[in-house]
Amino acid sequence: MIRLSIPLRQALSRLSLPVLIAVAFGTMLLGKADTLLVERSRMALADVLSPIYAALAEPVGAARDMMQEVRELIALRADNVALREENERLRRWQAAALALEGEVTLLRRQLSFTPDSEPSFRTARVVADGGGTYARAVLLAIGPHMQVRKGQVALDERGLAGRVTEIGSRSARVLLVTDINSRMPVTLEGSRARAIMAGNNTDRPRLQHWPEGVLPVEGERVITSSDQSQAFGGLPSGLPVGEVRWSASGAAEVELYARLDRLDLLRIFDFGLAGILPPEAVARPEPRRGR
Repeated sequence: MIRLSIPLRQALSRLSLPVLIAVAFGTMLLGKADTLLVERSRMALADVLSPIYAALAEPVGAARDMMQEVRELIALRADNVALREENERLRRWQAAALALEGEVTLLRRQLSFTPDSEPSFRTARVVADGGGTYARAVLLAIGPHMQVRKGQVALDERGLAGRVTEIGSRSARVLLVTDINSRMPVTLEGSRARAIMAGNNTDRPRLQHWPEGVLPVEGERVITSSDQSQAFGGLPSGLPVGEVRWSASGAAEVELYARLDRLDLLRIFDFGLAGILPPEAVARPEPRRGR
């Protein structure tokens, strides 16, 4: 083995940096002078290294794919467990529904119950959000063939939205249940207690006047209550409205099923009940005459 003297090693170490700088400058000048040669050299080096890169990339890609498959298997296992639990709940609900269906059928047979006829409805498009004299109302475009009456209820695909209050030749205005002028008789489905749902110009109308000793339960389902009084114009019972929510201030509110902020189409139902009569059609008692 050849050993270099210390002075020679020191001289070489001092010259290494200038030599490297000179080589770098020479390469740069060569690249400027003959770009075609540099490009060919670079591509030749790339051709030599590409199989090495490909060989190194295969195990890395395989490991990445394997980790992705492991993550997907873990997610599928979690989804499978959730689906099994949901399927079990649905089976219990199905058994309960079948038992209730048999019980209802038996009770109807014993009572000679005549079921109500299916209500008819007309679908109309919401063309404006202008409430006119109301803060929260929508305007519907109706054709001359649509027989719409005041007091008829309007529902979207999820639940109760409001009631028809004004009718024109080609339009109708629906007062939404969130308007401060709206009052709806409702039933708390869990306790069967009746209450009044009053609009307050917010997204959640409030519950009022429920019976003493009965408190609305958080999450309890709210449906319409059948009321044949003139004030509510024969509202049908059992229409889905929403669920009870208690506010931070301690007020019982209703989180509506209907999406009133994105109404596009509304169904106007005719349940065969008398609608709200216009003021001029309401019979007024004659004034008493003095003797």
